[in-house]
Amino acid sequence: MTEKEMLQDCLASEKACTGTYNTFANECVNPKLRTDFINILKNEHDMQADLFNEQQSRGWYKVKPATQADINKTKKKYQA
Repeated sequence: MTEKEMLQDCLASEKACTGTYNTFANECVNPKLRTDFINILKNEHDMQADLFNEQQSRGWYKVKPATQADINKTKKKYQA
């Protein structure tokens, strides 16, 4: 595996983890355990952001800036 592929795999794994921990936190009845899941979720989001930023800094994850037309179109979609 190349370094790029490893970072892509790690980012995909983090995205999956955040979805799972979010579900656990939402469905948890025990307040202490829910707080623990939310703390873990925050840590997972932080790691996900670090991986994303690393890929972006290397030019491996390009994000297209939204144009004003894109923004207006999306606003219109949700105002309807």
